[in-house]
Amino acid sequence: MSSPNAHSLYSLEILRLATSLPHNDSLGDPQSTATSRAPLCGSEMTVDVALDANNIITGLAIRAKACALGQASAALLRAKALGQNATQISVVRDSLKAALQTGSGDLRWAELEVFRYASDFPARHGAIMLPFDTLIAALEKAAN
Repeated sequence: MSSPNAHSLYSLEILRLATSLPHNDSLGDPQSTATSRAPLCGSEMTVDVALDANNIITGLAIRAKACALGQASAALLRAKALGQNATQISVVRDSLKAALQTGSGDLRWAELEVFRYASDFPARHGAIMLPFDTLIAALEKAAN
């Protein structure tokens, strides 16, 4: 990997994803809602989720008060999570977390590759992980 810089971190693809996240996104009647905050950067996510009888995600809405990285991560998650279950989302989250921590490793969704440069910016990891962690919290809440 070449020497990272802020330009690499905030790529055009990150910015495109960030601006694709709908504002005031919500589900009319979610089965579960969770809100989380990244303590280091102050980003906040609220996730609404709807599930079918087999606990497969059938609806997902994410409201983000976050930097471009957090919004991009939320937009990507929103686009890819439908049809997945909690175990599958956890596996994707864990692969992303490991890749951010080590700068290497396989990512379960190829689209997550846009966050590879962020491995050299630990202060940004929380914002990137926040949508995944919040969705997992909402899924756990729905299971109880």
